[in-house]
Amino acid sequence: MSTLLLRMRAPMMCWGDHSRFTIRDTRREPTKSAVIGLLCAALGRSRWEPVADLTALKMGVRINQEGLVQCDYHTVQGSIKSSGSKGDTVISQRYYVADADYLVGLEGSDRAFLESLDAALQSPTWQLYFGRKSFVPSCPIAIAVHDEPLL
Repeated sequence: MSTLLLRMRAPMMCWGDHSRFTIRDTRREPTKSAVIGLLCAALGRSRWEPVADLTALKMGVRINQEGLVQCDYHTVQGSIKSSGSKGDTVISQRYYVADADYLVGLEGSDRAFLESLDAALQSPTWQLYFGRKSFVPSCPIAIAVHDEPLL
């Protein structure tokens, strides 16, 4: 077994797993779906392409520095309803994690596949961000592939 190590560090990150409408939550650590989304952006995979090879990877997270959960309030005026008519002013609460640092490990049996993910993270096809487009990494994400299991 080989393990790809990723460093996820940024001033702000969002790891939502059940956000709906005006309340956009965050978990305190990266979710597997967020990491898969990050890898898809690096690889240049579209949303409709299969991700079974990525979901098969075993994932673990070590919290190097626990971040603070913060809330940001957004006001949207002049919204448009699905009927096409003008909507009311909408106030939303968007939570995020500030100043966190994580080490994420992805374990798989195919070292060449993990190396291709590592290379994609070093030269991504699309912009990499942590949950929202303005939440960009503060250091390189990819560390290396190691010939050791995740634990």
